[in-house]
Amino acid sequence: MASDTSFIKFILDQIENAGEITAKKMFGEYAIYANGKLFGLICDNKLFIKPTKGGRDFIGNVVEAPPYAGAKPSFLIEEKIDDREWLSELVRISVNELPEPKPKREK
Repeated sequence: MASDTSFIKFILDQIENAGEITAKKMFGEYAIYANGKLFGLICDNKLFIKPTKGGRDFIGNVVEAPPYAGAKPSFLIEEKIDDREWLSELVRISVNELPEPKPKREK
């Protein structure tokens, strides 16, 4: 089941002060970025954040699940998805720890 565009918009609107937050459609679902850095996925109207040590410490009681069959587990964010400040801080912490995207090769 593909994610609804209204859910994508809701998630993008929830995240503040973490850079330019964008979503890119991929195979019916969405990858989400902060300043071009991939930090999460939205699949089946569920938010998944890439795992980091800081994110794990911030969340505390982490729920992990694969966003799609065959994927590595990510942090599944459900209970605090409506808490804009909390979610924004999690994204800032996670993005800070994730590596910079590799430069694209010229064709």
